[in-house]
Amino acid sequence: MSWRLVTARLNARFRTLRLHRRQYRSDLTTGGRCTMAAEVEHVRALVKLIDQPILIVGHSSGAVLALEALASMPGAFAGAVLYEPPCVIGPPLGGTALARAQAAMDAGRPGRALAIFLRDIVQAPASAAWMSAAAVPLFPRMRRLAQHQLDDCAAIDEVGIELEAYARIDVPVVLLGGERSPAHLGERLDALERVMPNTERVRLRRQGHAATSLAPDRVAEVIAGLGDKVMRKHSR
Repeated sequence: MSWRLVTARLNARFRTLRLHRRQYRSDLTTGGRCTMAAEVEHVRALVKLIDQPILIVGHSSGAVLALEALASMPGAFAGAVLYEPPCVIGPPLGGTALARAQAAMDAGRPGRALAIFLRDIVQAPASAAWMSAAAVPLFPRMRRLAQHQLDDCAAIDEVGIELEAYARIDVPVVLLGGERSPAHLGERLDALERVMPNTERVRLRRQGHAATSLAPDRVAEVIAGLGDKVMRKHSR
């Protein structure tokens, strides 16, 4: 999910950095998919270069990466905005659906693989899953994206249940969700809210899982609100 529209609304007030996640880097030849642990090391390297308070923001699997970074680097971040991280809170995120999607991909059917991923894992409406699948043959980028999405889901499943580690994250965290998002994403936010000690829950009315593209002003407003609070605290 691109953050370009959101960061464009924040650049006048904050220094913003958009991380191109290694899981989605087609130019890297690492010999396979990237683990969350490897991506955390990418974040760690970036943190070392920035000599000021950092607010980490992530959407979907990127928010799982943010959670892992927060847990792995206590004291490195001043706060976080987590937009619907599909963290594991019980059964695996992908499970048998991921196996079916990967089988379709291996059989040369990336559209079918993406449809399974969106319908059965993301739990997007069947119509949206079908339209995305239909577009795959037309756009090479979407064919590549399908495998990246499956690899990302597998990486989340490998992380497993980490609620105990997330409960030790004590910086201010906004748990952001959409009113129209799939129910399981709200349930994962509920689980995080129960265990994390310093959270604020924000729900975007009439939005779902794609507000970074469909309502960037509102997402930027949430981030700026926490950013202002964090900057005031660190300027005292």
